[in-house]
Amino acid sequence: MEKRTVLVAMSGGVDSSVAAALLVAQGHRAIGVTMKTFCYSEVDGPGKTCCGLDGIMDARAVAERLGIPHYVFDVEREFSRDVIDDFVFEYAAGRTPNPCVRCNGNTKFADLLKRGRMLGCDAIATGHYARMGKDAAGNPVLMRGLDRNKDQAYFLWALPRQLLPQLLFPLGELTKPEVREQARALGLVTAEKPESQEICFVPSGNYVDVLEKQLGADHAALTPGSLVTSTGETVGEHTGYARYTVGQRKGIGGGFGQRLYVLGSKPQTREVVVGSWDELHRSEMSAGEMNWLAPAPSVGEEIEVQIRHRAAAAAARVAQCDDTSVGLAFGQPQRAVAPGQSAVLFRGDVLLGGGRITG
Repeated sequence: MEKRTVLVAMSGGVDSSVAAALLVAQGHRAIGVTMKTFCYSEVDGPGKTCCGLDGIMDARAVAERLGIPHYVFDVEREFSRDVIDDFVFEYAAGRTPNPCVRCNGNTKFADLLKRGRMLGCDAIATGHYARMGKDAAGNPVLMRGLDRNKDQAYFLWALPRQLLPQLLFPLGELTKPEVREQARALGLVTAEKPESQEICFVPSGNYVDVLEKQLGADHAALTPGSLVTSTGETVGEHTGYARYTVGQRKGIGGGFGQRLYVLGSKPQTREVVVGSWDELHRSEMSAGEMNWLAPAPSVGEEIEVQIRHRAAAAAARVAQCDDTSVGLAFGQPQRAVAPGQSAVLFRGDVLLGGGRITG
């Protein structure tokens, strides 16, 4: 294997710690970096978040254990502009954003590449459960992680295609138990560290806290409006359309004679649209802002699409496709297709590309 100088993104978790350790064991020259993405002093309980203050210290301790240098990159301004501002804008527009995808595509990897080059690095590595491979022509392709229970390729569709030759994912062939076992064997401080489940800039676990701070509690997205059916009948009142996401049941109330679910929202009229379980399912969808990491599929081709991180990939037929948009017809109706969320297209294990769901 070619020995490379690799910039390793180290969040302070067990995955990125073992990724760095594997690179060192393979004989690469590894340089660890942790990205400071926001001002931790302005939020409550930030220390346990991904890349929080505790994360920085744990990453540094692992780097010392491995005998590699460690740096902290301050990307607060870029992160705020590319991720937090977009997060707030999307909720205010009645959509459901995916900030981890936005961070990977707009902030993390691009900044790592730029700064890595300044440090003499020719590759970038992270602790994502994904793999790099090659197509029949020898071109690099991004693939699902071998462990489908931990696969994180879904979060990587927005990466610039030109980055693919520089990417390394050391954990792509491993399971989570295998990663923890390696961390224990190496005596890493992160070996038993629990996984971070929250959005890094929402340590409270309630995204509305961020919206209230950024928009103000009296913003139209956070103030009461009407609950309406798909036929326009008013059936109740909500507490702010940005507090509701497609598929949600909680917070709607009862007394309707049937269970109702959020189908979407209408920011112009501050209405939240609700409907039945059957109405929550869609036979087709469209996505925009497409980013292709491999040649786009042909109209009529059968592929798989993943519309949520925890959702199984669904069979779909390509009804329309161009450089920036795609239209898909599902083999079986899919639940809670949420505008703003990511639609990620796969051919087998190969990630073709992705975009934001538009309808």
